[in-house]
Amino acid sequence: MNIQVGDTVRLKKQHPCGSREWEVLRIGADFRLKCKGCGHQIMIARVALEKNVKEILPCVVESE
Repeated sequence: MNIQVGDTVRLKKQHPCGSREWEVLRIGADFRLKCKGCGHQIMIARVALEKNVKEILPCVVESE
């Protein structure tokens, strides 16, 4: 799975705040994710994240 820092991932299950979208802050053996709804940050193992990802929304870079 090609997930990069800055991407937004949509997970199968929602966070208690109601959001399903998470921003990727760090990648490696574990991922650090930030909830787009409430700002809560979590660390999750790569295997667990890859299993629970529904959709990857790539980071949009604006060029001038």
